[in-house]
Amino acid sequence: MLEFVVSASDAVLTYRADQLNNGWAWRELRGRGTVTLSRVFNFERRDLIASPGKSDEESDFEDFQYQFRFAKRRNGYFHIEGRVFAIDNPVLIAEAGLNLERKVFVAERNISVFSKIAELIAPDQPIIIGGSRANAIPIADFQALLNKFPNTGELNRYAAARVATVIGDYITPLRDARAHYESYLNRRRSMTTGAPLAQPELLQTEIEKYVFIRDTIAEWLRDGSARAERDWQEMIINFLLLIFPKYVAVLSNVKVFDAYSTPGTTKNRFIDLALVDAAGNIDVIEIKKPFDDALVGRTPYRNNYIPTKELSGSIMQAEKYLFHLSKWGLAGEKALTRRFAAKLPAGMEIRITNPKSMIILGRDKRADGSSALDAGQQLDLEIIKRKYANMIDILTYDDLLRRLDNIIASLRHRAAAR
Repeated sequence: MLEFVVSASDAVLTYRADQLNNGWAWRELRGRGTVTLSRVFNFERRDLIASPGKSDEESDFEDFQYQFRFAKRRNGYFHIEGRVFAIDNPVLIAEAGLNLERKVFVAERNISVFSKIAELIAPDQPIIIGGSRANAIPIADFQALLNKFPNTGELNRYAAARVATVIGDYITPLRDARAHYESYLNRRRSMTTGAPLAQPELLQTEIEKYVFIRDTIAEWLRDGSARAERDWQEMIINFLLLIFPKYVAVLSNVKVFDAYSTPGTTKNRFIDLALVDAAGNIDVIEIKKPFDDALVGRTPYRNNYIPTKELSGSIMQAEKYLFHLSKWGLAGEKALTRRFAAKLPAGMEIRITNPKSMIILGRDKRADGSSALDAGQQLDLEIIKRKYANMIDILTYDDLLRRLDNIIASLRHRAAAR
């Protein structure tokens, strides 16, 4: 989470990772001397107001909040050094009329708003937003610029053309970005400006999205054993809401109350990842490494293939999480809603209503595409999956790839039929 704290003399950017591994920023600062947040904000170690202590490192930085010096307040403006945005131009933002928040600086697809402006002007020219100084971009027009940034997979030249359109009356561009964009459009099939995106273009965008996800997972699987489980969790997190669109939020390090494991005492348990659907219902997800021997044993027991320790342990872990969630009840709903309010759509409350779990682990295919399981193992694995289907969905990484292949095939069929 990234926020700005404004005082009488300056503005401070505060940051804490939304997902796992909050310590990554400190390791970057300590190792390289710099860190980049949201692909836009660049800070040096000297910008950090307070370094983490030993207790923060011992707790894996779970509760540590980074505070970076962001801007000085002088003469009615926030003065921001250009290096923060990896540009040469100093940035001045009027204190009145525009709140400092992430969307002022970062557009969709992590486009740096001020980097786009800097590409169009001389490197020594200040970028001034609001106020009465000469060559200042009025706040209303700057807000119009933010609203006009592309929110789909359009190319960067589209963003540059929109920037030039809005600021052209106030800053003389070094190059004609709009002409570049018009030239780009002339090489493409014409579409009506301002009209809703036509169905073929929507389908093509969806196809490209799912192809990218499938290819990324397939590429990782080529050397899957070389990556840590946390790496797999962080990669899959990026795609979960796209692969499973019923969910609207991913929660990490979810603390649940356990009053049953040890009679007479209580303790906290931590669920690595949880999902919240559009109605606010919470589910649990376990993401393990894609070993090809993590599903069922290779040697039958009384003519049956039983789950491996990896699979049975994951199932037991998931069942316990579901048990503790369900027992927590209304108090748990309120506690989770308070803790993760910033990650949820406005007004949404988390509900614990017969939660389910999803387990992603193992492979049923080898790297060469051949089956990692014989017919008997495949049958018994399917029986195991169906046994727990009422509360746990067990998916292999190859199940994910097949799901994506089917989605892509369906979209392509629909696109070809139009």
